[in-house]
Amino acid sequence: MGLDWSSPEEREPLLPQPPPAFASPAPYHQHAQLRRPAAAGASRVLPRGRALPPAGPPRVAPGPGRVYGRRWLVLLLFSLLSFVQGLVWNTWGPIQSSARQAFDFSSMDIALLVFWGPIGFVPCFAFMWLMDKKGLRVTVLLTSSLMVLGAGLRCVPVTDQTTRKWLIHGGQLLNGLAGPTVTSAAPFLSTTWFSPDERATATAIASLISYLGGACAFLVGPLVVPGPNGSSTLPLSSGSSPEYIKDRIEAVLYAEFGIVALIFSAALAYFPSRPPFPPSVAAASQRLSYRRSFCQLYSNPRFLMIALAYAIPLGVFSGWSGVLDWILTPAHVSQVDAGWIGFWSIVGGCVFGIALARFADFIRGMLKLILILLLSGATLAAIWFTLTCVTTVIHLPLTTATLYTSCILLGVFLNSSVPIFFELFVETVYPVPEGITCGVVTFLSNIFMGVLLFFLTFYHEEFSWFNWCLPGSCLLSLLFILCFRESYDRLYLDVVVSV
Repeated sequence: MGLDWSSPEEREPLLPQPPPAFASPAPYHQHAQLRRPAAAGASRVLPRGRALPPAGPPRVAPGPGRVYGRRWLVLLLFSLLSFVQGLVWNTWGPIQSSARQAFDFSSMDIALLVFWGPIGFVPCFAFMWLMDKKGLRVTVLLTSSLMVLGAGLRCVPVTDQTTRKWLIHGGQLLNGLAGPTVTSAAPFLSTTWFSPDERATATAIASLISYLGGACAFLVGPLVVPGPNGSSTLPLSSGSSPEYIKDRIEAVLYAEFGIVALIFSAALAYFPSRPPFPPSVAAASQRLSYRRSFCQLYSNPRFLMIALAYAIPLGVFSGWSGVLDWILTPAHVSQVDAGWIGFWSIVGGCVFGIALARFADFIRGMLKLILILLLSGATLAAIWFTLTCVTTVIHLPLTTATLYTSCILLGVFLNSSVPIFFELFVETVYPVPEGITCGVVTFLSNIFMGVLLFFLTFYHEEFSWFNWCLPGSCLLSLLFILCFRESYDRLYLDVVVSV
């Protein structure tokens, strides 16, 4: 968001007094002695349940922020961009058996195609700087142009199989470079455009739509592309030819390129960096510089604790989802069934996450409790799935119903925690800009995802160790959250200072 997000003329009507060099407000729990205007004689209950005494001198109430109807159009364009980025990233995992036959991909190729996603986060600090200094429009246009180029490379019609393979890998890498923006800019967008009682909802929509794109890949791929064993909704007679399988995969690639190009054109036509007037006190406030933000983050043990609580389970789950068809193959699960399991696990998490974020907008100050409940459920679901697959430890029934249920519950609990984590990150380290905060944690998440996929590339014959990573990471995250001391600095600024 940076120091130049809003001009002094825009900040003056919102802030109660012109701030000197803006410093972070004291943590929420340190303001219990602040007074509200003496009027009705009743104490006011703040988000975390602390009542403010009624006595005290009257305060000068700043003017309210202003929201614009166009904020929903901006959210829609960004969400569509996130959706397609997730769709393109997860193109190959659900159809890995078909891709092996059509393009002569090896096991390493399949893992590497998914691996380009976390590799794309290596230059994420450059995207954070661009977002902080130039705003959303420049960052979104650069991101969408990389996606267009990447989707186009995968469609280049060359006859040489080796050349075509490397073009596909290059396209996946360029699409991975768009990841830092679509996965970390959601809280920045919600703070920039939305009022405090809509921020969590907007963050959930913008951040979870990318997962929904990955879920649609589980649906579109197996339904459009026939499996080598004929497992497809297409006629078996046509699905047995390798050339036909290749044609169907290329049809998917062309369709994805067309959608990416259309969204890029829409963003080029209209995607402003910010509204004419800030929507809240926090949005109008000055933020720390790019360099000071990193110093603040890396010297804050509370942030590092919650960052690991997010990065470890989400990184493991993202890598696990990207090769779900591969993992379930030893359990004799077909490509279509694996696609449906992945689809419903992510869709359930997206729907539940948006509903939960809307609920969090009404009961502000309860983010830690929500995360404890979600991570407890994720741990139990991960243990259930792992013990179902590892029959040498305990004899649980391995059926389609148990696989569906355990995977869907795991996806629901973990995916729905993403926007709650993002909001808690921002509250904990405010006034660090949202794009930098969430960029750092998504970078950490992709490090764990990349390390996991790296080992999977070389140890792809045995999957039991991969399945045990799921409950272990969820349990470790739950322990971090239980030890975490929450604070709501941004919420204090919006709710208390505005009184």
